[in-house]
Amino acid sequence: MTTKAPQTIKTDKESLLELAGLLPEHLCALARKLLLEYVEEQDRVLWTFLTAPEDDEPESEEERLAVEEGRQDLAEGRWITGEEIKKRFGIS
Repeated sequence: MTTKAPQTIKTDKESLLELAGLLPEHLCALARKLLLEYVEEQDRVLWTFLTAPEDDEPESEEERLAVEEGRQDLAEGRWITGEEIKKRFGIS
């Protein structure tokens, strides 16, 4: 009797990443362009984030302290969800 290996069900994202890994190098730029065009149509905020230039300025001491404060707040449970923010500001 042979035993079958358990099948794994891939998510769409996992399948997409696998396909991206199989693309020949010369098609990667085209695939990226098509995905960015789709994202631009669907979600301008995400598109802006994905296409923004990398921040090349060194982090200031003020920024470093603000990040540390945010991480500490998160670790100590001082945060609210995006849904809660929407409720507080009447955004649907």
